[in-house]
Order: sequence, then C-alpha cells, then structure tokens
Amino acid sequence: MNLEAAETYARRHTLEALIVERAGKVLLERYAGGFDREKPHALYSGTKSFWGAVAVIARDEGLLELDEPVSKTLGEWKDGVRTRVTLRQLLNLTSGIGFGGLGNAVPTVDRAIATQLKDEPGKTFTYGGIPLQVFGAVFARKAGRSPQAYLTEKLLDPIGLHVASWRTLKDGTQPLPTGAQLGAGEWLKYGRYIVDNAERFAECFTGSKPNPRYGLGFWLSPIAARPALVYASGARGQALYIDPPSKTVVVKFGDSASYNHETFLTRLAL
Repeated sequence: MNLEAAETYARRHTLEALIVERAGKVLLERYAGGFDREKPHALYSGTKSFWGAVAVIARDEGLLELDEPVSKTLGEWKDGVRTRVTLRQLLNLTSGIGFGGLGNAVPTVDRAIATQLKDEPGKTFTYGGIPLQVFGAVFARKAGRSPQAYLTEKLLDPIGLHVASWRTLKDGTQPLPTGAQLGAGEWLKYGRYIVDNAERFAECFTGSKPNPRYGLGFWLSPIAARPALVYASGARGQALYIDPPSKTVVVKFGDSASYNHETFLTRLAL
C-alpha cells in the first residue's frame, strides 16, 4: 500500500480523520480540523450501510425475506404497481421510486409511504433516501420497534460500537438514509465486523442488473485489482472502505465535495 500517497490526496480534500488498518494492525492514523479518534462525525449517507446488514440479520432470524413484497406488510401498497416492489429493491435502490429524500429533504415515514413510483420496479437504479424510509416503515411494523433499536441490540452493542447521536425528524422518528454521528474509532469497529462476517453478508455486496456497482447499502469496488472491496459513502468525503480478503479497513472523514473514492483507492494501492 502507498499510505503516503493516500494521505496526501486526503489532505488535499480537507482531511479530518484517516485510519488504515490491516489484519487488526493500524498502519496509519491521522487527524485534522479538531477531530480525533473519539470525536463524533456525521456519516451522512454512510448511514445507509447499516440497513443491508440489519436486513440480513433479520432474515437469518426469520423476521423477513429479502424478496418479499413490501405490500405483505404495508397495506397502503396493496394496489397498483407498488405491489411488485420488494424489500431488496428498496435496499438496492431499484424500487422505482424517483430521486429525492436526501439531506434535509428526508421525508417522514408517512410521506415516504405515500410516495408513488416513477419507474417500473427492478428496472432502474435511482439514488435517494425515500426507499430507505419505506424499508424502515416495513421493518418497524414487523419488529415492533425501530430499525435503530434492532441494530443497536443485534449488532452495535455486541461489538461495543457507540453511536453518539441519531438525527430526529419532526415526527419523532430517526431516518435511515442519513443521520448517524460517531467517532472514527467507532466506524472502524463496524468495518472490522463486516470483514469478520463477510460471508454472512455476501448479499449486501451483490449488485443489481440496473447498477452492478451497488448492493444493499454498500457501493462495490471501482478497482479491478480488488473486486471484493466494498465501501460505505457519505457526502463530502465520508467513507468506510472494507476489503475482506486482505482484512483491510479504512475510515476516512473529510469535508470536500470534490473528493473521489476511486482516486483515493488508486493512490492507496491496496
């Protein structure tokens, strides 16, 4: 790996935290802008990476099936084309819901459920936050608790991961597309967990026909030499890179709209 080249690129794009770990050994750890290993940082859409893992855990516990229709749980979706949308399509953003629901525009659960489709289910990849809000509504009805509560009990608490805060919408719920804040060292724990359980979460790392490079909350490798690499991505340069074969985890926090994942990974030369 070329740690110096990767760090140089990150610093050019307002580096705030960078940790490179391989097989449990920290190879590089740098901070700037008042951040350290513990200071919470917004993940933005990096928050999405939790929900594919939650879906797989819930599937393994018999709570749901990834390919079951949303309408099995949401009576509001029992008519029209929305009856064909599956939970997997919500998670891999091929449900047919149009663009939107990002940043400050994340809708409340009721508004998300009321959303009509723009495209045929399973035919088009459209990045956005509304499908995750619909998934959260389905999950809450099935589990009798919020997805965040389930995530905390089943995944975060067992690995000792502390989320500093979750964003709250005006209806009192916590959104799924964005909103988690945690320290660099905490996100590193999540990366280790995914590395250690990569086989279990293989469906999270499988793309769709409309977008072979996006799985269930994770983007898939843009680097041919590392086909198994996956990453969580948030606005302004937030990233959690995970390469299970080499047991490499990289946490990157920053504040730059021009930061590019592929360029960073090329510099790092995993």
